[in-house]
Amino acid sequence: MKLDASRHEVASLTWDRVKERLQAGAAAILPIGAGSKQHGLHMPMATDQLFAEYFARALAEKIDALIWPTLTYGAYPAFVAYAGSVTLSNRTFAAVVTEIADALLGFGASRLVILDTGLSTIAPVAAAVGAARDPSRIRHVKLFAGPRFENVAAEIGQQPYGTHADEIETSLMLVIAPELADMARAQPMPFSPTGPGRGPLSPDDPSAPNYAPSGSFGDPTLATRDKGLKVLTAILEDMVEAAR
Repeated sequence: MKLDASRHEVASLTWDRVKERLQAGAAAILPIGAGSKQHGLHMPMATDQLFAEYFARALAEKIDALIWPTLTYGAYPAFVAYAGSVTLSNRTFAAVVTEIADALLGFGASRLVILDTGLSTIAPVAAAVGAARDPSRIRHVKLFAGPRFENVAAEIGQQPYGTHADEIETSLMLVIAPELADMARAQPMPFSPTGPGRGPLSPDDPSAPNYAPSGSFGDPTLATRDKGLKVLTAILEDMVEAAR
């Protein structure tokens, strides 16, 4: 599904057009998706950013909304052992989100929808919303933690466990941007019969509880486009319901 962002993205509009749209009652969308976080050997570092921007455009087509530039740095502590993967502290990240939220609502947005592609970002974004001047006008939409998404992921998933650059995320990429998924390089993590442990992933320590030499936490080789279509539909339905 190709989406036209030109009518919705403030980056392509002049400030007076943004003002007009806000005065007419437009909502604001703030996508959050890492632009510099490893996603295995088969998907780019900006995978989360790509997902965030895709779903922001899809939501903007459903509601009268303007999309602000994606917040591409966040709290991603599990991936710092992989070259190029950048994280902020929870406190710093939450403060940034709060200040952006206050600014967008201060400009007159009827409400703010935060589209959150992360898992480790959920708690600091929730804290950021709580610290905002008007949290009642903010919707925190957790794209990979909605009820339909979780049901579909459990139904179609064949991997023992996984949440990152895995069967589910890779299936979604095969729908949204298949040219960016190099399936010849996809590698599953070495699964443990005791399941994953607490703590970050490790690319080079076989004794670590979450040893993941490729960076994938799960098995991306099980991904298919058909699975991705089901995941996409579930996320879209969860997102629209939560935003409204």
